[in-house]
Parts: sequence; C-alpha cells; structure tokens
Amino acid sequence: MPLALLPASAQAFAPRSGPTIVLGTRVETWLTHALKRINRVKRPLNSVNQHHRCLTETLSGPSAIWTLASLMVPKAPDAELKKDSNPLVEAIYNYQLIHIEGYVVHVDMVSQNEITYKLTQESIDALIEYHREIYSADMAASTWEWSEKDVQLKKLQDEFVQSVNRYVFRTHVRALEGLEDDGAGELLEGRSDEVKTAINHLFQPLMPPPPRIVDVVHPYGAVQQVEGQGSWWQPGPSLPPPASSASPAGPEMSSAPLDPWRVLGSTPSPTVTSGTESNSPWSTSGIQDTHIPSPATTYGQPFGQSYTTSTQTFSSGQTMAPIPALPLPSTLISQSCGPSQFAFDTLGGFGNSSMAAQYPIQI
Repeated sequence: MPLALLPASAQAFAPRSGPTIVLGTRVETWLTHALKRINRVKRPLNSVNQHHRCLTETLSGPSAIWTLASLMVPKAPDAELKKDSNPLVEAIYNYQLIHIEGYVVHVDMVSQNEITYKLTQESIDALIEYHREIYSADMAASTWEWSEKDVQLKKLQDEFVQSVNRYVFRTHVRALEGLEDDGAGELLEGRSDEVKTAINHLFQPLMPPPPRIVDVVHPYGAVQQVEGQGSWWQPGPSLPPPASSASPAGPEMSSAPLDPWRVLGSTPSPTVTSGTESNSPWSTSGIQDTHIPSPATTYGQPFGQSYTTSTQTFSSGQTMAPIPALPLPSTLISQSCGPSQFAFDTLGGFGNSSMAAQYPIQI
C-alpha cells in the first residue's frame, strides 16, 4: 500500500492519535478469539461494528504499546569501553539494550490485509541519542581527517533524525494474534527480525571523499642529470669480423668494427657485393657483383666449396674464376631440341645437374 494512503498520524513528527481500522463485511475467526481473550469485561462481538469498536478502543489506549524489537548497542564509544579478560564482564559493563517500541496507526483487512506500526517518541529519542553520542564518535574515529568532515558528520546525523521519524513498520494483519492485555503486544513469527534489520539499515556509514591523485613532478635538474647519464639509445657493441676466406687457419684480420648492414645475411638468395673498403673480408675473394637466383630444395653443395660449422664462416677450397651469368629460360627453350642440345650438355652445360630441374622445358 502506498504511503500516501496511510493516515496523518503515520507521517513524520506527527503526534500519536487513534488508529484507523478498516474491516471487511465478514470478520475473521482468529480476530474474534483474540479480542475475547484480552477483554477483561465480557462484551458482545456479534457484528462487524462491535469488532470495530472493541479493536479501536483497545489499540487507542495509552498502554497499547507494542515491543517491536530489541537492539544491543555499546554504552560508550569504542575508545572508552572497559577491557576485561572475562567476556561476560565486558558485555555487562559495555553494552545496553534499546527496546524498539511502537503503536498501531492503521489496520487494513480489506485490500492489503496489513497492519502499520509507528515508533514511539521514547524509542526515537533513544536511537537519536545513541547515533549522536556513540555511533557518530566511532565513525569519526575510524575515518581520516579532511576539511569538511564535521559538516559531513552533522549532515549524517540530520538524515538519521529524518529517517527514524519517517520509519513505519508494515506487516501482515495476522500480527494482531500477539495482542495482549490493555492493547499491548509483541511481534511473533520472526517479525521482530525484520524490524531489527530495517533499523540497522538506518545507520549509514560516514563516507570520506576519495583520495586525490597527485601527479609526480620531477625537478628540472634531475631530468637533465638523467639525460646526461642515459646510454640506452647508443649503439651496442659491434660484431666481430669473420675469419679470412683465403685460408681457414690464416692470421686474424683487423678488429675494426663493421656496420650491421655489411654483414652477409644467411638468406636463401644472397647478393654478393664486393667491398669498397680495404678492411673488408670479401675484398680478396675476387668475386664480382653477381645475383644468384634461389635454387630449389634439391640443389646440392657446389663442387670444391665447403661450409665450416664450427666457425660459421664461408670458405672456398679452390680459387674459382668469376661465375658466368646463367642463360635465360628463353635460350634453354630454343636449345631444347636438335643436335645443339647434345653439344650444350657435353660442353659445360647443366648436364644431369639438379639445377636444370628448376627451368621447365616446353616441347
């Protein structure tokens, strides 16, 4: 049921007045038994109007106060509590019970089938005092200091005063089964736990502002010192020169540093470039600038050449003449037939070498 449908006595800071009771055309049997049980004077309960009159008079009395729940809270802030080795002594001296009491402001047995309770002024004052004197002190001690801490704490206390005065507990109308003499009563079937949970939710924590992110600014002199000492952008140590290609066991060559781009890479199709400087290890090999096409995977090791795996250098066993330029595929196609093919094979041609396999011959 929306709060707007509650009577004016259920509003915040409203004084207590008689409850508003709405009964249906037929009264429940359990309500009749409850009213007969608490009435000291026997009175007839044969109609809806008689039930309405009896229930209104019973719940409007000054002693019609219901015990909704009980909260155990500390008597003083945490820094002032007594410390003892016996936990029972600590519980007796350091904690107290606050009884949450209320009175009935509305009974609806037609549309919502619920009953509404509002806290008594004594319970409201006890909760406000505990929040201001003890709870707020503990919250202030458990948070760090900032400029607007007192303002935020005061705002938190004002919000609690408003919320505890607006609080009403609404539950099923069968709670009237706990009705006792003079209109007092106690919540049954675990309904007091709902009140205790709702009251605890009214105690909001004190939230400090998030810490500011401070940018670290280095002094200008420190930056210059770091720039002067830094050497991470300088080139690394140069690679050692390879061994002499003329003789594997010959004397060592000059240890002058070589540029990284002058080192011959291990690619399938290398381009041999004769060195222009006097200290280049390839200047004595006598090999001219020649581009060798990539051979097939079945290409074997050339005759008279060897690779030394221990030193990972290339050496030539014999002095060879400059490598002649290879014929184009169009020349091979024109010489694939006739007697010239035999002369080409016998006079230094490809022969049965696997090099001929990479140039397909069309007939």
